[in-house]
Amino acid sequence: MNVSARFLAARCFVVAAGFCVVLPGVSLVQAQTAAKPAAPASATTAPAAMTSPVFVLNSLDASVSVIDPQTWTETKRIATGKQPHHLYLTPDERSVIVANALSDSLTFIDPKTAEVQRTVRGIIDPYQLRFSPDMKWFVTAANRLNHIDIYKWDGKDITLVKRVPTGKTPSHLWIDSKSTTIYSTMQDSDELIAIDLASQAVKWRTKTGSIPADVYGTADDKFLLVGLTGGDAVEVYDVSGKTPSRTKVIKTGAGAHAFRAFGDQRHVLVSNRVANSISRIDLKTMEVVDNYPAPGGPDCIDVSRDGKLIMVTSRWIKKLTVIDVATRKIVRQVNVGKSPHGVWTLDHAPR
Repeated sequence: MNVSARFLAARCFVVAAGFCVVLPGVSLVQAQTAAKPAAPASATTAPAAMTSPVFVLNSLDASVSVIDPQTWTETKRIATGKQPHHLYLTPDERSVIVANALSDSLTFIDPKTAEVQRTVRGIIDPYQLRFSPDMKWFVTAANRLNHIDIYKWDGKDITLVKRVPTGKTPSHLWIDSKSTTIYSTMQDSDELIAIDLASQAVKWRTKTGSIPADVYGTADDKFLLVGLTGGDAVEVYDVSGKTPSRTKVIKTGAGAHAFRAFGDQRHVLVSNRVANSISRIDLKTMEVVDNYPAPGGPDCIDVSRDGKLIMVTSRWIKKLTVIDVATRKIVRQVNVGKSPHGVWTLDHAPR
């Protein structure tokens, strides 16, 4: 399949730092989900109320929408650098870091007060970002420039250790629980690669399906799940040996894209950008066990601390969509900026 056909299949095309813009004339039809038994109660015992702000990145507006979860209204917008795409909480939970791809910068925001703390410049093309579990490493994927940067983190400052050339268009990152290996998808060369953190060298690479996007690892570090935005499925790879092997393909919906842990240590959610749905995958059986409607090109997801609400950015309609888990119904939509991408709140379900 040529490049044009690949992007038409996903009903989007890539511009600048790799995000997708809906093609003119393409209908976005909300996915129809079959009736299923009521969803099980969340395993978490945390209180239901959300008090911390919900942050939504507006990639085409160079801003962050701050949403009050009590009233579900946007209270303010924070100016960032150009094309913010992803965000991540520092290990001490004192800052949300926004990666501004085209401005080569990071914006640090207080997750409780929504005040800007500082801006770090000279971080080249930070499209995606992640901390290692041991809190020693900070990693960014340069989506436009085909490299991954590995930084040392001392709790406050980051220092570049190695710039690692990769395949075409590194997209999303995962780091194993032992903080030994970085995994990254290559969305334009259809690959998954592994990088050794100690040596900063590529350990292996393997071919994937069309336009791999987000990647998610199981708690035992044995399996990786890869969303295929150019297809309609999630691929499962066994990475416990010296070389990876694909063990299963899970059909979820067209444009499988971004993952988020459901919070019960058993399930993970994946957004299906073209199908306008979210699938819940059982990590023990590697099967889809539930689906939720999510109109407007669902992208990044977060889950409330009590496990009752799914928050997803609706990329094509400039909204944050909130879904009730028990009823599988959309309970509200909040107006945000252009091309909303990442979403995050301190009051989230366990990762």
